[in-house]
Amino acid sequence: MKITQLNVYPVKSLRGIALERAVLEPRGLAYDRQWMVVDDAGRFVTQRQLPRMAQVSVSLEADSLVLEHPEAESLAIELARSDRPRLTAYVWDDACQALDEGEEAADWLTGVLGELRGSRLRLVRFAAPHRRRVADDFLRPGDVAHTAFADGFPFLVTSEASLTALNEVLRAKGLSPVPMSRFRPNIVVQGALPFAENGWDTLSAAAGHIRLGIRKPCQRCKITTVDQHSGEIAVPGEPLRTLVAMNTVAAPGGYFGQNAILLAGEGATMALGDSLRAR
Repeated sequence: MKITQLNVYPVKSLRGIALERAVLEPRGLAYDRQWMVVDDAGRFVTQRQLPRMAQVSVSLEADSLVLEHPEAESLAIELARSDRPRLTAYVWDDACQALDEGEEAADWLTGVLGELRGSRLRLVRFAAPHRRRVADDFLRPGDVAHTAFADGFPFLVTSEASLTALNEVLRAKGLSPVPMSRFRPNIVVQGALPFAENGWDTLSAAAGHIRLGIRKPCQRCKITTVDQHSGEIAVPGEPLRTLVAMNTVAAPGGYFGQNAILLAGEGATMALGDSLRAR
């Protein structure tokens, strides 16, 4: 197999960045989900509540994170700054230590996205010393894993063949195919059979210096129904409804892709075209 896409999402639920090369860290690809939008109570806000978050594009400059929206001037956030006020931010039931990026960022986000149930929006950064452990439920003996603001795991791996299989079913129903961006993966591979990833245990570089542990099928949510450029939902419920009917992992719900952790290769680089071996 080979890698055909590498994507990072520096701000959870905003638009992603396609890369040619990416550095592997225990929390995921470098800069992945290091920032998050929260409400006044510190609860995470995603496209589940505000699909138009997909309209905010993100780029990484030499010294700043830059957010852009068609209706506003761009917003730049210093990458190296760590003197912001601390607060507690919540992802599901996890309480995370975070840094508040300030009023300018809050005004910008609230201005382009609007309030959420009467609450303004704020931008927070994951506090580097804090460790948010991956839940033990799907880990193996000896696994030690942590992540930043991702839903639960540091890496999401998907397969082009699985997307092709899904799109064939969508076309048979008279629906339009969907792009891989609907599933917001970090690593996309080519050369496997459809949904073969559901039987993998590890994914390794040919030289053996990088090893990912495949640990949990990714149960999908309504974000898969959101166009990741326009923020619109053209066909409510799809492709999620089709994934549920396909029953790809013989469990209730719609599944696509696999959540993974880093077993070996911290600081190593993955690149498009790299060969990978599954076991």
